[in-house]
Amino acid sequence: MSTSLRVIILKPGKYDADGYVQRFRRGFMPNSTLSYLASLTPREFEGADCEVTTIDEYVHADLDYLDLLQRDPSRRTLLAFAGVQSHQFQRALDLAAFARSRGVESVVIGGPHPMTCDTSMLHDRGVSFALSEAEIVWPAILRDALEGELQPVYGEEARWGTRLDPPPLIPPTKRDLKRYAIPMLGVYPARGCPYTCNFCSVIKIAGRQVRSQPVATTIASLKAAKAAGVRSILFTSDNLNKYAEVRQLLEAMIDEKIELPFFCQVDTQIARQEDLIELMGRAGCFQIFVGVESFSRSVLLAAHKFQNHPDTYGRIIDLCRKSRISTHFSNIIGFPSDTREDVLEHLRRLRELDPDVASFYILTPIPGTDQYEEFLNAGLISVDNLDRLDGTLPTWRHPHFSDDELMDLLVHCYSEFSNTRDLVRRVLRHVFSRWDYRTGVDIYTVLGYALLQRNPVRRRVHPMNGGSGRVLLDRVADYAELRRSTYGYDLVPLPRSLALSAHDEALNRTVKLHA
Repeated sequence: MSTSLRVIILKPGKYDADGYVQRFRRGFMPNSTLSYLASLTPREFEGADCEVTTIDEYVHADLDYLDLLQRDPSRRTLLAFAGVQSHQFQRALDLAAFARSRGVESVVIGGPHPMTCDTSMLHDRGVSFALSEAEIVWPAILRDALEGELQPVYGEEARWGTRLDPPPLIPPTKRDLKRYAIPMLGVYPARGCPYTCNFCSVIKIAGRQVRSQPVATTIASLKAAKAAGVRSILFTSDNLNKYAEVRQLLEAMIDEKIELPFFCQVDTQIARQEDLIELMGRAGCFQIFVGVESFSRSVLLAAHKFQNHPDTYGRIIDLCRKSRISTHFSNIIGFPSDTREDVLEHLRRLRELDPDVASFYILTPIPGTDQYEEFLNAGLISVDNLDRLDGTLPTWRHPHFSDDELMDLLVHCYSEFSNTRDLVRRVLRHVFSRWDYRTGVDIYTVLGYALLQRNPVRRRVHPMNGGSGRVLLDRVADYAELRRSTYGYDLVPLPRSLALSAHDEALNRTVKLHA
């Protein structure tokens, strides 16, 4: 066994529609998994020293980091790809092949795609796959990396653990924080979503049982983040209002005077939790993200999004404004029954409610979801490239729209919602409110997000692609021969979804909703 291990944790980018690796001079939001996995890695493991390096490929404006992806004759190297989604999977495979060709002994890919999709066609090609949460398999991966050879697959028996008890987060370095528009850190107080939306992969990745880490761990992470220069927190848990200990956490943040502005996701049931919204505001919440998706109750029911009632959307905005919390409403256009008139009516009602921020996505069959399997079986998916399955482009044959018509509607929604007059009015609403430590970040996000939308939308490019100051460096063509020789594919075939194990099914049956 080696006495030293170099651990490189890398969040891959994706290939855009022009074939370039998508990268930016400044990122919007950091990847939470990088810091989480780095913090799970002990600096000494079974008598061996561990050196940890994290890389978020989206925010590297040069290729210097590729020099790390080679054999180090003085120690073993483990290259771990973290949080790999389906649209990033081929980029991860290409970098894995690149590293293996340069002598890196151990390479593993984890995240949503290998957790929810069949990767068996790629097994025994020099790359391993983690099919579960890191807590379950990370020690075994580290141990095998020290030996110099990984198993082909980790975590087949269980996708999720029954409890979370990680160490406090180790914040990113100041150099890494500077790669983002706001020095921000992602924190996971809890994991899991109790709902059954058929288009969403979260319940396949994190399960329906909401599991949480100790409140003391989250508080310790926040204190360390603040001391390290972090200026804003992203609570990456889905539906923070379904986290049983959320009030304990918020009260502890108030008592400890954390005073870090935070952004979080909640479900529409928060319309019934006025006291929680008030507590969130006092604890530092400056903005909530809500997946409203549609104003049609019949569309929501068909998508199994039973928890959404459009008549409550306005109340959410009103309650948040009372606590000086801005609202970011996420919308999906192109549900199977949608017509042009439906989308325009959705936009009209959205503008009437006037949330502070809105984002729009084209309905996309995400690999691993129930909807993906349904569309795949029906032959509706019109692309054969995983890179495109990211919610920004048409990818299936819609009964009422051509691809160009869907893109026209996407551009129209963004342009109309963030027109100059409405944007100025929204910003002034915040400028003339009572200021506190949250206000600057809030105004920056409301204004900055809208302004950063404009140029991409004019070019018919989705604005939620991850950052500002696009950088064009390497392309998919640079890795095409290596991909073909390593894996035998020009494009990895569209996968089938992985079934849950008996353990996972049993954990899902323990779901309890906390209203």
